[in-house]
Amino acid sequence: MIQNHLTILLSLCCCLNAFNQQSTEVYLTELNLENDSLSIDSVLNISKNEGYDNQPSFLDNNNILFSSTRNSQTDVALYNIKESRTTWLTNTPEGSEFSPLKIPGKNAISAIRLDKDGLQRLYEYDIKTDESKVLLSDLKVGYHVWFSSDIIVCTVLIENRMDLVISNLKVNTNYTVQKNVGRSLHKIPNSNLVSYISKTEDSVTIKSLDPISLKSEEIISSIGNSEDVCWTENGGLITAYNTSILSFNPSTDKEWKLEFKINQQDVNGISRLAINPRGKHLSFVSKDSPKKIIDKQVETFNARDINAFANCFSKNVVVKNFPMDTLYTGREQLKENYEAFYKKTPAIEAKVASRIHVGLTVVDQEVITIDGNQHHQVAIYEVDDFIKSMSFIRDTVTSIDPEIIVQEQLDGYNARDINAFLQPFSNNVKVYGAHGELRTEGIEEMRKGYVDFFETTNDLHCSVKNRIVIGNKVIDEEYITANGESFSAIGVYEIESGKIARVTFLQ
Repeated sequence: MIQNHLTILLSLCCCLNAFNQQSTEVYLTELNLENDSLSIDSVLNISKNEGYDNQPSFLDNNNILFSSTRNSQTDVALYNIKESRTTWLTNTPEGSEFSPLKIPGKNAISAIRLDKDGLQRLYEYDIKTDESKVLLSDLKVGYHVWFSSDIIVCTVLIENRMDLVISNLKVNTNYTVQKNVGRSLHKIPNSNLVSYISKTEDSVTIKSLDPISLKSEEIISSIGNSEDVCWTENGGLITAYNTSILSFNPSTDKEWKLEFKINQQDVNGISRLAINPRGKHLSFVSKDSPKKIIDKQVETFNARDINAFANCFSKNVVVKNFPMDTLYTGREQLKENYEAFYKKTPAIEAKVASRIHVGLTVVDQEVITIDGNQHHQVAIYEVDDFIKSMSFIRDTVTSIDPEIIVQEQLDGYNARDINAFLQPFSNNVKVYGAHGELRTEGIEEMRKGYVDFFETTNDLHCSVKNRIVIGNKVIDEEYITANGESFSAIGVYEIESGKIARVTFLQ
């Protein structure tokens, strides 16, 4: 992991598990619906399982079905809310189950079964006897919803798309309603309709469908092309965008309304929404958080598991020295470099001494032990499903204490004293954004940008939540309040000749 020990070793890197599916978790929240407003309490990870946990639905008000990985297969799990306990409903060594749903009028569930030979069919599973049978033998079902005990509305995989199909089990018919649809299918409360996602080249729209008359109507366009929605018991729609929950009432609203933002670091995006029949609980799925991904990379690096290690990265990962010195790109090149390093380095251990995590950015201060010798470096990770980029800062010898200089500018900032704030900066200071874009150049440009800001922002304050010092650089996790709003940021301050010569804001 030490750059100055061997150039091909460029960092601690994270990994995802070896499953084909992305690592995800299922969450449960308490849902409060009052006076046409929505709020969420008690965000709880109910799967707590390494690997793929997804596609929650409510068996009843107190039990949640979801797909969960164990022993290299995906089975149906059942979580009891009152007892906080998970049990397994299926165990299928020859295949895996996905998208479980309660079958109306039966003590049974339906689920998509994907066999190891690639055969994909919709099955029925008896909860009491564990017996199973195929429901739709001629269709490669992707997702489904029960309209009645005999009629299933489903999406069927056709080439590179999904088509909307109505299947009648009693008369054994399948009718294609529309080509190219999304994954979210739901019964609309207090109606004889289901909702589905209609997709075109330039839009994603939520529509209603009467499976008997085949009449379809547009409800509203989705937010950010999201394919995940669910319905409240009073006929309102809920969707998610990033970590925000939005609502839409078709009877009264003209557009989506922002209701709630989940500010929990472990929640990395929201999808696959489900509400229990009473409307008191909301379940959703979130990808692994960046910090969890980085924790995994430490483990796989120390285990010298090169395949799991390489699978942490995006196909086109960019590896560089901070700030913008690209060393190489691509997962395959990274794998080749680390394989060579492991052959030359019989003993190595990596530990994280300190961490900053804001949004999709993780900054680790690392201590690496190679053959009994300790080395220090900082690794900056940009994570979105996989590691997209990683940048490294080497530990260097410096004759000055950079922390004192950076603290001076922070004190001036909080005092809103423009001269005290600018005094630690060099005359030719440059301020950059996360992607290397130059935002400000020269101390006079900084003065122009900050003087009015200081004078008009009475509540301005910046507190440092965490600070990493390495060589001539200081990395601050900052929590800033201005004009009644608060947000987090990461600033990297570089010291040259006793002055701040360069600032890079990562967030």
